[in-house]
Amino acid sequence: MQLLNSLLANLKTRPHWMNALMLFCAYMTFIYLPWDVLLKPLSEDQEVWFGLLFTGWAAKAGGLLHWYVYGAGFWGFWKMRTWMFPWAALYTAQIAAGMAVWSFLDARGGGVTTGLMVAIPFLALAVALWRTSYFKPAEKAAETAESQ
Repeated sequence: MQLLNSLLANLKTRPHWMNALMLFCAYMTFIYLPWDVLLKPLSEDQEVWFGLLFTGWAAKAGGLLHWYVYGAGFWGFWKMRTWMFPWAALYTAQIAAGMAVWSFLDARGGGVTTGLMVAIPFLALAVALWRTSYFKPAEKAAETAESQ
């Protein structure tokens, strides 16, 4: 019961959209990427970085890097680490740019219009991460004091 109370208390320290990002990072860290890196056949492995598609061993290396990024993201959200600013916003902006580039370069991407439509929500999320005060220590302390 104490573990559940501790989990619920932690989830209340950030907005719902940030909890959703943290849970996505947890899924990627503990479920998807272990399967992707350790069990997915090399011939089927694909990773996209900056809009460029990698396959084979390059994809496995990219998967390891993704595993590190999402693990750090989960830890950073869970502990509300100050280093999440600016890195969470910059990584999310890179995803937006990568979505647009991939949609333009890859035949399966759907072109520029589709790329922009897919990139816009990620850009909005990057802006939200950039503007949030939850990772800034002085403002975080002030918000905590105001809520008590």
